[in-house]
Amino acid sequence: MKIGILTSGGDCPGLNAVIRGAVLKGDRVFGSQFVGFRFGWRGVVEGDFVHLDRHSVRGLSKQGGTILGSSRTNPFDGEYGGPDNIRAMLKRNSIDAIIAVGGEGTLTAAGRLSESGIPVVGVPKTIDNDLAATDYSFGFDTAVEIATEAIDRVRTTAESHERCIVVEVMGRHAGWIALHAGMAAGAHAILIPEQPLTIETVCDWVINVRDRGRAPVIVVAEGFRFESMDQAYSDKGLDAFNRPRLGGIADRLAPLIEEKTGIESRSTAVGFAQRGGVPSAYDRVLATRLGMAAVDAAEASRWGSMVALKGTDIVTVSIAEATHAPKQVPPERYHEASLLFG
Repeated sequence: MKIGILTSGGDCPGLNAVIRGAVLKGDRVFGSQFVGFRFGWRGVVEGDFVHLDRHSVRGLSKQGGTILGSSRTNPFDGEYGGPDNIRAMLKRNSIDAIIAVGGEGTLTAAGRLSESGIPVVGVPKTIDNDLAATDYSFGFDTAVEIATEAIDRVRTTAESHERCIVVEVMGRHAGWIALHAGMAAGAHAILIPEQPLTIETVCDWVINVRDRGRAPVIVVAEGFRFESMDQAYSDKGLDAFNRPRLGGIADRLAPLIEEKTGIESRSTAVGFAQRGGVPSAYDRVLATRLGMAAVDAAEASRWGSMVALKGTDIVTVSIAEATHAPKQVPPERYHEASLLFG
């Protein structure tokens, strides 16, 4: 079998470990051949790929980013997009299957292509940890570690200047990074998309912290909104999947806190640092196991499926199950954390 691998959407620590795991398992166990589509779905619609073998994936598990490149191309758009064109490209190059490594947008597209008869297997990739049907996705552990270190660092400058500092982390639909990093770093409040709040509630927490002689540190996910807002803050337009590009809620929140409490407040965003650099040991292992399992699924012709982590086991689920709705922070988990606020 000749398998094409793509990495699409935002880059993520562990992508190269998936590629390595898939190629090594496929080569040793099944005698599979591999190509890598360059820049995600763009490489698929344009027929742009490179050959992958044991030599080309040597030592990749510890390397950040993706050797194949990534993009947010929609495979249904453009002159060469759509199932018929992609089917013809695969046949023309004797490629039997696609392993699509990506998050919500990538896997939703993979599911639609599978329904149209394209042989696709998915691998969940998102630092947000918001894909259903898998307990964790690789990249999340690394992102939490990076965000935690950032929060730890700004705490010292907050205390030096008696300021309130608002730290923005990623999280479009789900606040898993904010929750885990905020709890790990001892944040005085954690604001997530699942729990809209009033500015008064946030300011009460800030004042309580100040009155105890501390400098407030607030962690906010980019998708958080106040109760008065219909949707998350966005002023950066839409991405290729017509979703708002988020970011900037911390910049709005800090001036409001200063205005209502009189406490000097500043904002900072961890930003793309959460997605960059070398993956953690946990993410390297998880990504490698998922890559190996994806080859098993392809060789078994489990088209339209996604490999996933359940407990400590790697299982196979449907892509539809993974993408029907985001996996959000349950109310009980937020309540557990909120006992530590203020």
